[in-house]
Parts: sequence; C-alpha cells; structure tokens
Amino acid sequence: MGTKRQEGNFRMRVGEQMTDHTETDPTPYADVETVLCDEFAGVHSATTVTRCVEAAHYGALEVTGYAHPSLVERIARKHLHVLALVASERG
Repeated sequence: MGTKRQEGNFRMRVGEQMTDHTETDPTPYADVETVLCDEFAGVHSATTVTRCVEAAHYGALEVTGYAHPSLVERIARKHLHVLALVASERG
C-alpha cells in the first residue's frame, strides 16, 4: 500500500482503485498547505510546511491506511508546532 513514484508520476491508492497524479497536478492537499502556510507565516517557510504535509500524508497512510485531508492537516500542524518549539529553545 502507499504511493509508488515512477517517471515523475504518482500512483495513489484511493480505496481499492488506483489513480494517477502527476507532479504538475495540484496536490490533493493544496488547501491544507495554504491554511498552514498562513497560520505559520513568519515561523516556517512554505517549503517546510509542504514537507510537513507530505510527511503527515505518508505517516497517516502507514498508520491508518488512509490520509483524509483533515487528518493530514492535524498531523502536519503538530509537526510544525514541534519544529517551532525546537527552534525557540535553540534561541
């Protein structure tokens, strides 16, 4: 299960069917990224937000077998809070 990368394309498992997602297509989590970029503006770069959303996506798939956008958003937000805490402790 999971996502298989091949020649710039993504094969995404949705339920029992497979769908193609190319890198030029908008991410299925674009709205999540937008919300989190706005929420963490001045704290994290857009690149960091995107990486956290991607990590949350894969983590959700591994643990629960699905990655609904609301779940991905909650996980990514936790990641971003932890990163902000670590950065503030480093001073």
